[in-house]
Amino acid sequence: MSSGLFELVHTVRFESARQLTGVPPDHPCSRLYGLAFELDIHVQGSLDPVTGFVIDFADIEAAFAPLHALLDHDHLNRHAGLENPTSEVMVAWIWDRLAPRLPGLTCLSLRENPTSRVIYRG
Repeated sequence: MSSGLFELVHTVRFESARQLTGVPPDHPCSRLYGLAFELDIHVQGSLDPVTGFVIDFADIEAAFAPLHALLDHDHLNRHAGLENPTSEVMVAWIWDRLAPRLPGLTCLSLRENPTSRVIYRG
């Protein structure tokens, strides 16, 4: 059995509305709009010789579930700390809440559309 280090990536999706408050009034993101976000959750660790897993993907999903319940189909600006919910602010906000529940978390990558994403390593 390998003694190397593995990195798992699990993707979760949520849809939210937001309004960026730090941009000029004529910026398109100053108005309320919705996005379908994709979050890649990276977890690193060693292989458990009994389970054959680093971590069960279901455990990653369960760790994110309370955040999904808060963010999915909601207006992000209503949450403390997300008054100006840029993707950079959001991914750090998610990290701060997910890291204590997910040992081995190494990276989050938040996509707001097919061509733009933010990578955060805590």
